[in-house]
Amino acid sequence: MSDAELVLRSTRVITPEGTRAASVAVSAGTITAVLPYGAPVPAGARLADFGDDVLLPGLVDTHVHVNDPGRTEWEGFWTATRAAAAGGITTLVDMPLNSLPPTTTVDSLRVKRAVAAGKAHVDVGFWGGALPGNIKDLRPLQEAGVFGFKAFLSPSGVDEFPPLDQEQLARSLAEIASFDGLLIAHAEDLHRLETAPQRGGPKYADFLASRPRDAEDTAIAQLIAQARRLHARVHVLHLSSSDALPLIAAAKADGVRLTVETCPHYLTLTAEEVPDGASEFKCCPPIREAANRDLLWQALADGTVDCVVTDHSPATADLKTADFATAWGGISGLQVSLAAVWTEARRRGHGLEDVVRWMSARTAALVGLDDRKGAIAAGRDADFAVLAPDETFTVDPAGLQHRNRVTAYAGKTLHGVVKSTWLRGERIVADGEFTPPRGRLLTRTP
Repeated sequence: MSDAELVLRSTRVITPEGTRAASVAVSAGTITAVLPYGAPVPAGARLADFGDDVLLPGLVDTHVHVNDPGRTEWEGFWTATRAAAAGGITTLVDMPLNSLPPTTTVDSLRVKRAVAAGKAHVDVGFWGGALPGNIKDLRPLQEAGVFGFKAFLSPSGVDEFPPLDQEQLARSLAEIASFDGLLIAHAEDLHRLETAPQRGGPKYADFLASRPRDAEDTAIAQLIAQARRLHARVHVLHLSSSDALPLIAAAKADGVRLTVETCPHYLTLTAEEVPDGASEFKCCPPIREAANRDLLWQALADGTVDCVVTDHSPATADLKTADFATAWGGISGLQVSLAAVWTEARRRGHGLEDVVRWMSARTAALVGLDDRKGAIAAGRDADFAVLAPDETFTVDPAGLQHRNRVTAYAGKTLHGVVKSTWLRGERIVADGEFTPPRGRLLTRTP
């Protein structure tokens, strides 16, 4: 490592080969070598020694609603990326909706990138959107560098991003498959939702009944059928229904090009603990029962579910009313996602290597960034989080970097304190102090 500009040292470095004491050499923002712990530090190189704190690859969160431009009072690139950095996330991919305009044309992608430029504390990529009537825009968006295309199979909650019916889904997916793109789908079936009991008010049980598991199961079955027919790449977003797991496992075994994510709130929260009127817990699909949560954890362990992402979807406090039927649905969890997942994972006997696989390596692979992100290995970007895994903290909304500090995690005591976060070999946050934004705007590798 004679040309190293920086050496990061820890007794616990998480690498693709396992956790070991190591020195990580960095030059020009790239990892050049992972060497034994006691390797000599070259003259002139900076040394950052973290002792027994864990050095892990920066997390890659591929499901974030930044809502900028247009609904910046809900979030924004400045606040979202600060929250990400504070939580050990060094790369995020922004969803195409809840911003105005939505990212459904090349022109709207240009607007989004212009707004994000100079405000990103971490690296940021972008999803495109698949809407009724925008098939002509899909290939140009792919060529402009989006990482794939978001579609809804039921109403999105905002009028400017309508869902696809089955015929529209088939046409859009055929176009996306023609250039081997990736469709990512909010999978809840509209008919099943319309026939479920719909009762407004503060009772969480009524809201849960309005978003039944079979709405997810039916939509996922439809996606699998289309993916199988077209040999298309399809990714199921924010899986909450454990009833869909056998269907997913069978499709994967049959060679269907299917990947699946779940979210920290489905893995750490349960329907039984949601107070009536507490719409900070509302999301779609909903947080389900403890037994359902156990099955999601099993599916993560056996690979049926591939990865864990936040689906960070904030709103202003006034939209989080006590009526679950009308309150905005979305969980704000970007900053605490690593700690939330690690707290429950360790309770269930999983290690940090598992968490890194679910929240960094596999998410990087999902969007084709695994040549640059997702691992501490030579040739990857020098993106790191430094974690004290045994230290605890209690979530205080006032300490969050999100623009709106309404969160379902308020008051929870979590394991895992992020001591610092590094982007391409530069420390971007430590002890609550941030450097000026240095994140880059990413495009899909051709």
